[in-house]
Amino acid sequence: MQQKILIIEDEPAIADTIIYALKTEGFEPVWCTTGKEGKSCIESNHIQLIILDIGLPDTNGFDLCKEIRKSTNIPVIFLTARTDEIDRVVGLEIGGDDYVVKPFSPRELTARIKAVLRRSSQSPHPRDNTAKQQKESPFHIDSDRMCISYFGVQLELSRYEYKILLALLKHPGRVFSREQLMNSAWDVPDVSLERTVDTHIKTIRNKLRSIKPDLDPIETRRGFGYCIRAEQ
Repeated sequence: MQQKILIIEDEPAIADTIIYALKTEGFEPVWCTTGKEGKSCIESNHIQLIILDIGLPDTNGFDLCKEIRKSTNIPVIFLTARTDEIDRVVGLEIGGDDYVVKPFSPRELTARIKAVLRRSSQSPHPRDNTAKQQKESPFHIDSDRMCISYFGVQLELSRYEYKILLALLKHPGRVFSREQLMNSAWDVPDVSLERTVDTHIKTIRNKLRSIKPDLDPIETRRGFGYCIRAEQ
């Protein structure tokens, strides 16, 4: 079966170049010109990787990546004309897997796609990823009802608590800074909210301990942030 690669790019000439390169390498390209179309395509197709332009007509690629990361771990490669280092750093910090600057070599792009797919250990489909977590973790994520259970007990979580815990659960062992968790939970994050993350983590911990007093699955990394323990 061919691997589906979603291209979210509003310039037809660039999209045509990518489509040709992907077909030559045996991939199945799917092209969308807006962020809205792209989100719909992710929900209705089994996408293995996303090539995401930052400058879309209806949204910013960074914002779209944040939305995508709330529900799936599909690898994302940013495609942009921006060359500033800060843009590359931001793109990678919010969940991008690679960053390609225009103009680019189609051969290099396909090589990067193959490299990202090789090193990606996460299931590309949100439901598949949820099923994997349910087998290996005491947590159960119900994406349709937007709720999380712990050892079979549904947690009564606020919207922000749910989003913070969900971000941690999707990457066991990965340390998230306050800023990264804030970006995952708040639609319009602000630096003044960083300490609010600590408060939400404390509340989440209390709710988990009310179910299993002897366990603390959330680990604090002093000076860095928080993570879900990889082994529970």
